Amino acid sequence: MTYFSEDRIKQTIEFHGHQCPGLAIGIRAAELCLRELGHHDDSPIVAICETDMCGVDAIQFLTGCSVGKGNLILKDHGKMAFTFYRREDGKGFRAMLNPDFIGELRAEMGRLMDVVYGGTPTPEEKEKCSQVRAECEKQYYAAALTDMFIKQEPQIKMPRPASILQSLVCEDCGEMHMESRSRRFAGRTLCLTCFDKVEQKR
Repeated sequence: MTYFSEDRIKQTIEFHGHQCPGLAIGIRAAELCLRELGHHDDSPIVAICETDMCGVDAIQFLTGCSVGKGNLILKDHGKMAFTFYRREDGKGFRAMLNPDFIGELRAEMGRLMDVVYGGTPTPEEKEKCSQVRAECEKQYYAAALTDMFIKQEPQIKMPRPASILQSLVCEDCGEMHMESRSRRFAGRTLCLTCFDKVEQKR
């Protein structure tokens, strides 16, 4: 069982809005992060998530990383993989969900979810889907982290700390935007939205 208390897991579920296997993956990934790199109160943590699934909310809630602070980065590669860094010394690792871990059960869950959410399931199929999802979630919480994740060297560099940049005025729409998100086109400074309207090569 994860070292997070039942209350802490309940708070994470409430933050996300529901409990599910995907959230359990994020909770265990956050546990691995904190075991390896320490708590975020001791040294800021950076999390790079290669998915936009439910578990990202658990990582935010449990590690203290957030998009607003610039230390929760989404790289939606469609992979169940998470890279964590400790800002203080640059120590980091990548954790990828082991594809062999409860592989048959996960495949069954995927098949049933396709039926339930993409077709006209029978009451029996709905019930079976709920049972399999609950069993996957149970297995995730009970697993040894070394069985659940493949730990690797980081594949994505640690991003620089967030910095405050100058705001510029778009010469088309007149709206303020961050300097690093501006583009020059035909001698004018444009925001990305207005640049997309005139640049044909994007």
